[in-house]
Parts: sequence; C-alpha cells; structure tokens
Amino acid sequence: MKKLGLLLAAAFTFHTPGVPTTAELVRWQAQAQNVTITRDDWGIPHVRGKTDADVVFGAMYAQSEDDFNRVEANFITSQGRTAETEGESAIYRDLQMKLFIDPDSMKKIYGQSPAWLQTLMVAWADGLNFYLSKHPEVKPRVIMKFEPWMALTFSEGSIGNDIGVVNVGQLQAFYGNGPVKLASMGPGTQFDRAAREADDAKATEDAIEKEPGGSNGMAVSPKNTKNGRALLLINPHTSFFFREELQMTSDEGLDAYGAATWGQFFIYQGFNRTAGWMHTTSAADRSDEFLETVTEKGGKYFYKFGNNERPLIAKQITVPYKTDAGMAKKAFTVYYTHFGPIVRSQGGRWVAARIMQEPLKALTQSYLRTKAKNLAEYNKTMALNTNSSNNTLFADAEGNVAYLHANFLPQRDTKFDWRQPVDGSDPATEWGALLPFDKAPNAINPNSGWVYNANDWPWAAAGPDSPKQANFPAWVDNGSESARGRHAVIVLQNKKDFSIQGLRDAAYDSYMPGFDKSVPALLKAWDDAPASHPLKAKLAEQIDLLRKWDLRWSVTSVPTSLAIFYTTEAGRIGSGRGGRRGGGAAPAAPTGDQLLQALDAACAKLTADFGKCNTPWGDINRFQRLNAKIESEFDDTAPSTPVGFPSAGQTGTLASFAARAYPNTKKWYGSSGNSFVAVVEFGKDSVRARAVTAGGLNSVVGSKHFNDQGARYSTGDLREVYYYPSQLKGHTEKTYKPGN
Repeated sequence: MKKLGLLLAAAFTFHTPGVPTTAELVRWQAQAQNVTITRDDWGIPHVRGKTDADVVFGAMYAQSEDDFNRVEANFITSQGRTAETEGESAIYRDLQMKLFIDPDSMKKIYGQSPAWLQTLMVAWADGLNFYLSKHPEVKPRVIMKFEPWMALTFSEGSIGNDIGVVNVGQLQAFYGNGPVKLASMGPGTQFDRAAREADDAKATEDAIEKEPGGSNGMAVSPKNTKNGRALLLINPHTSFFFREELQMTSDEGLDAYGAATWGQFFIYQGFNRTAGWMHTTSAADRSDEFLETVTEKGGKYFYKFGNNERPLIAKQITVPYKTDAGMAKKAFTVYYTHFGPIVRSQGGRWVAARIMQEPLKALTQSYLRTKAKNLAEYNKTMALNTNSSNNTLFADAEGNVAYLHANFLPQRDTKFDWRQPVDGSDPATEWGALLPFDKAPNAINPNSGWVYNANDWPWAAAGPDSPKQANFPAWVDNGSESARGRHAVIVLQNKKDFSIQGLRDAAYDSYMPGFDKSVPALLKAWDDAPASHPLKAKLAEQIDLLRKWDLRWSVTSVPTSLAIFYTTEAGRIGSGRGGRRGGGAAPAAPTGDQLLQALDAACAKLTADFGKCNTPWGDINRFQRLNAKIESEFDDTAPSTPVGFPSAGQTGTLASFAARAYPNTKKWYGSSGNSFVAVVEFGKDSVRARAVTAGGLNSVVGSKHFNDQGARYSTGDLREVYYYPSQLKGHTEKTYKPGN
C-alpha cells in the first residue's frame, strides 16, 4: 500500500486534463463502497446503494461496463461534438446542436440547480470517470472527462429530441456559404440557389415512406384483468441496443426497473414497486417556425415585431472537426430573435425556430417520475410541463390507468396554421402560457378499462371514452389514425380477462390490418382480368395462397412474403416516384393491370433473391448481431435467426421489426423496432413483470450476454424479471463493488 501511495503521488504531481486527481480517486473509491452491483443470469445489473447518488454512481459504472461507446456517443451528440470524431461531414450536425446547447449556459444552469440534483449530477460524472480510471484500455473518442453539467445536455431520454426539428441541410444552406449577408440573398444568388436545393432535398426526404418511429404502450385497468390488477405494456420501437436494462434501488426510496437510455441516470421506460410508465413518440405541436422580416442598418440586423424593430442577437459558434492533419475549426456567426435561432430561409425571409429549452425542469421531471408511487404523484411531475416529445401510458397498484398527452403545449392563436411557418412580425404569433396539464387531451381511468397509444392521435386512446378532437385546438396534436392504432383497439376492446400472458399475446398479435384493403384489391384485379390475360395463369398459385390467407404473419407464411413484396412494388407504381409519397397532387390509384404487374414484379424479386417466389417469410426476415458497432452490419453467410413479425410501417402489426436488405445481402435484417419489451402487473402486495431485450445486454463480442436473448427476442418469449432480491436467489451471476 505504501508503494501504491508513492506511485499515485508521483503520477499526480503534475495534473493532466482528464486524468483524475488523488482526491478524486479517494472520493470515488469511498463512494464505490456504498454500492453493490448484482448481475443476474442475463447479465442485467441490479444496482443498490445507500443513497440515490450512490445508485446513480453505480448505474453509470455498470452502463459503461456494458457499452461505454454508446454512453459516450450520446453525449458527444448532445454537446455537438460529433465532428471531433467523424470529421468535416458532421460540422452542420454539430452546429444544429450548438445553436441550442451552450456549455457556458449549461454550467450556469447547473450552478442554479437544487442541491439534491447537483448531487446526482456529480455522482453521474463520478461514476463514468471512475470507470475510465479503472479501464485504461478504454479510450474515449472525445470526452476525456465527464463533468456534472453535461448531464443537462441530454435530459429527457427519447431517441429523437426537439432540436431535430431543425433540418441540417437547410441549416447548411443558410450558414454554409460564407458570412450571412442580407444583400446577397436575393433571387438567383448562390445563397438563394442553395436554400432552394436544400428545400427540395428535404421535401424529397420527407416524401419517402419511413418506418414509423416511436413505440406501443397499453394499460389495462383491474376490471378488465383476470387477477384484478392493473397491467402495463412497455414496447418502445427504437434502433436496437439503444437502452440498457437495469434496476436502481436505494435506501432513500428509489426502486425503479426498466430501460435507461445509454448515459442517463434515470429509468426512461419502466416501473417501480407500485407504478409504471411507458413513453410513445407524440405528434403534439411542441415547436414552431417564424418567418422574420429582417433589415440591415449600419452593418447590424434587425427584425420586425409589431411596430418595433428589434436587434438580432449575433453569436459566435466554433465547431472543431477532425482532419487527417489534426484538429481544425470552422467558425460561424449565427443569429437569434427572441423566438430562437435563425435556422434557414424561405422565400428570401429568415426563419427562426422555437423549441422547449428547459433542461433543468426536464431532467428533474425525468428523474422524479421514477419515484412516483401512484398516479397522483406522477401527475405532480407532469405539472413541470417538460414532457415535450412523448405521450405516456401509466398504470399503478391502486388500479389507475391513464393516457397522458405530451404536456409542453404553448397556447397559440388558432387563426394561424401552426403546421407552417407563421409571421414572426405579428405579435399574435407569440406563444402564450403553457396549457395546464389537466386541460390536455388525457384519458384517465376511462370506462372502457384500457388506454393505448401507438404514435397516433389521442382521439382513440380509450375507445369510446377517448378525448374528443372537437374539444381541443388544432395545435394540441398533429397526429392521425394509423393501421397500428386500429390494431391496438381490436386487441383491447371487449376483453375482460387480461393477464400478463394475455397482454403479451396482444402485443404480438399477428394480424396485419395494413393489408385489409390492398390484398382484396389485388384479388379483385385477378378476378376481373380476362382468362387471356398473360398474368392470369402465371400468378394463379400466388393468388390462391393470398385468397386463403388470414392476414397473419409467421415465419412459415408464404403469403406474408408475397404481400409485403407486392405492396412495395404497388407503392412504386402508385406513387410513380420509387415508393415516395407526398408533394403535389395525390397519385392516381393503380389500375387492376398494374396491381397484377406489381405481384409479378414481387415474384421476380423473390425468385431472384431467394430462388423461388413462394418463399416463407422467416427465410427472408432475420435477426443478426455480429459486432458492437452503433451502425449494425450484416452478412448472409453468418448465423441469423428468423423473425415472424415484420415492420409496423405498411402492415399495421403491433410488434415491429424494421428490416431491409443491405448492399451486400439478400436477406432482410432488422435494426430497429421492438427493442425492450415488458409486461408488468401491479398488485398492492407485489409487482410482477416479464421482459426481453433485443439480442443481449452486453456489447462485447464473445460475451455470454452479447446475444443470449436473440432467440427469445425473435419469438417474443418474455423472461421473468428478477425485481425482488428473493427472485435473484439462484439467478445471480456475480455480485461486486464498482471498481472490483
């Protein structure tokens, strides 16, 4: 020990940035003694500590053990530092973040934070830095040392954040052509051409049909369950391996289990002993754009607001980026109105973007809701009004169930169409006070006995007892009905005997309502075609299979393959733009002859890629995990697992597996969709849950837990959750202190 003390003293006589001081090491070692990490036989960490701060410290250490790369990646992104590792191509992605995330502002907010939250943020940084000190072989790409204020840069946990409303291409068109000069922005200028090209690129991107983001959530009240206990389905649809499954338990009342987004110190989707919460991506109108009337006087810019002209605020932002010769920097002068930063131009007018910027409240809400014991306590956290991008499905041991609408809703004048940029010079476009939580389109303990959301509108959230669209202004929600939403209603309505298994079965119900019109249309086209039609006999076998099909997926289903490939081909014919949608007049519906051609093209594609038209769906749709890279890679020659459930996008299936072929593959591999799935039952005496995580918990190739849940994931075979210490008996792999 004496020799170790001398070595430490020598090492830190001259302190190097990023290298811990002796005092820090002593503090970290002491806190580690207050923490116990128990890994169960799936590798899931159950972190226990004396205080909440101890648990946060241990949770960050455990997360780093499992996937430090993703932990760091999230905070590289949140601070706008991606170009420091990826190079020049990421400059404008970083600028997008830096327009809203400023380290000096975050440090100031940290200094103003309540003591209890500062303590948690310190523990957050300490846990990450302690891990790095104990694993010198792990080389951070950018963040050599985590600081407590950094926790505020990523405070709410969803896969997409409000800053994402700013289009990077349009941002580059505005700030990427040299210093912004009003005089050089007229029609026909380089600036104008760049803006129009960026607008066209965004319109094209928006028109491409994408896998719907977000999640499924359901809650069932005791009157509709077999055991008289409330049930909750947690089913986020994200990119795979986006969150860590873990438990966080302290002597101060924290006892949350679920999925935490890598690098965050709160359970984002999960439950405690008496309450559970599930977030789905919301279509609530949480951000707006403002068309500004800008003038230049004496080399300074002003914008009109009412009868006055206000000066634009000019700010210098520097983006470092990696080059082959080392680090370089690109400097920008960016501009702000009181609405927010200027992010693009439209028709020669500058456009300001306004979003929620409440990192302290958002982090407070994200953490405190994990300790809420019931709906009343949960609603108190909702009153912070910073749950901007998510709807919530909730259930508790008291028997409450609820759909809670995203609650950052600035009140707005209904004479404007807030889906489009509004005139920022008109004071009537100023945001009003936030809509009170109890005035939002929530559905609390409805008579139907159930609530759901599948990223669609709230007007069907509780069946006939849903909020009524006519009672709310248009800006409350921009969503629509979806096939997935219709499917949720089908599996929830008129059922009174739900159990954990029953809700699991509903979540994996194989019906695909997305085909309830397209397949009959194809059958009619074949029936109407004359016997002499060249495709009549050629497609007879496939038509017969589709005619007998019950619109349900399975790994052995040939009609599933035919319908998915056919619908893809029909979409190309119908849009006339290679499957893109939107913009201009609606495309004409395909003719019967075109539908037959689409099925023929689908058969040709299936035969070319898989050797025969009648290919079972499981031969195509595969789960595979080969490495720990954030962007997954796939190989047809390597082992993979068949998956029955397809993408939710065109099919309306609830369980979603967004798969496609890659440049070097014929088989389709999933990279997003169902990621963490859990069904939770709340009783006054206990909580029970079953869950599964895509692939496995640990990112280390060769680890026992790299892909040990792959087979379970592919079939929806949920495993028992070990929530209580008694459940861990016989299921414990190891117990240790951080650092040991």
